[in-house]
Amino acid sequence: MQLKTKQRAALSTYFFLSGLCFATWASRIPTIKDFFNFNEAQLGTVLLSMPISSLIGLPISGWLVSKFDSRSPLIVAMLFLTIALTFIGFADTPFLLVSALSLFSFSSRILYIAMNTQSITIQKKYTKKIVGSFHGLWSTGGLLGVGFSTIMVKNNVSLHIHLAIVAVIIAIISLLVFSYTLKKDKSTFGNKLIFGKPDPFIFYLGLLVFFAAICEGGMFDWSGVYFKEVINEPIFTYGYLLFMASMAFSRFYSDKLMDVFGLEKTYIFSSVLIAIGILLAITFPYFYPALIGFCLVGIGTAAIFPMTFMLAGTSKKYSPGMAISIISTYATVGMLIGPPLVGYVAHAFSLKYAFYIFVFAGLLFIPLSQFFFRHQKKN
Repeated sequence: MQLKTKQRAALSTYFFLSGLCFATWASRIPTIKDFFNFNEAQLGTVLLSMPISSLIGLPISGWLVSKFDSRSPLIVAMLFLTIALTFIGFADTPFLLVSALSLFSFSSRILYIAMNTQSITIQKKYTKKIVGSFHGLWSTGGLLGVGFSTIMVKNNVSLHIHLAIVAVIIAIISLLVFSYTLKKDKSTFGNKLIFGKPDPFIFYLGLLVFFAAICEGGMFDWSGVYFKEVINEPIFTYGYLLFMASMAFSRFYSDKLMDVFGLEKTYIFSSVLIAIGILLAITFPYFYPALIGFCLVGIGTAAIFPMTFMLAGTSKKYSPGMAISIISTYATVGMLIGPPLVGYVAHAFSLKYAFYIFVFAGLLFIPLSQFFFRHQKKN
């Protein structure tokens, strides 16, 4: 087996495990909401701790990018992520829950930047686009996580046992494949954050992931609650499960879609599907229409992050790792605003009306992507 194939397989495993870990937590949010008897606004406030702790990781992630190869923060962040997942299951007070979620979010940020930095470097070894396949495996891991959570919910398995089982499996596999990850990929240029007038290249890409984070992150955090409280479905993971399945399937074809239709049209296509999907779930708040709507949203969101991070890797001002770190900050701010905002709007009006936030965010991909490509053509 060629070295690049081994490196791709190892990184694919980390993307898969990361998706599995995240979906395991996100799919049990309704369980946590019931355990602590949170209302929507209180849950939104708790979720606010995650993007805040992720923002704290900005200077640390930038420093790691400039000082180390990406594989070192990759394994350390993954192991801390499994520790945090275990702590979430055992948290029995709001303070302990927020502490566990903060560690989970902080570790996720470091891991996410390390993985995407490696993906851009490995992409350079291939002639065809492969970045979308990595994100497809993240979604596939998420799909497995939701599926396993559904089994746990059906069989009334306690939250702490469920999360601990997943954490141990992820930690063991991470250690087994670590030796095959990409080595010596530290960039020799563009590793310092430059303050001043925003770079239009970074700014437009940042806004794209900002609104993508509102849509995708909102679906992660609120789709289960929507199915439980609006659709009145006892097995509340069904909507999240189909959303993740649609996203995973679509991401494996996103590379080919980008090659055939081009990036500009792919952004427009994604935007339209997200808006239609959410509007379908809002207008017809019943089991099957909502499932179809969530499926369309999954297809629509699939290509946004892979496309945008791939474009970030072409920055002439920053190294791939630093560009991703900066752009990820915009995504973090989207997570900071989006899910809690949904909670507050839902508490004031209803969760169904709060989902219009995703329609608005999704439609903005069209003008923002057009601004970006016009800027690129001028330069």
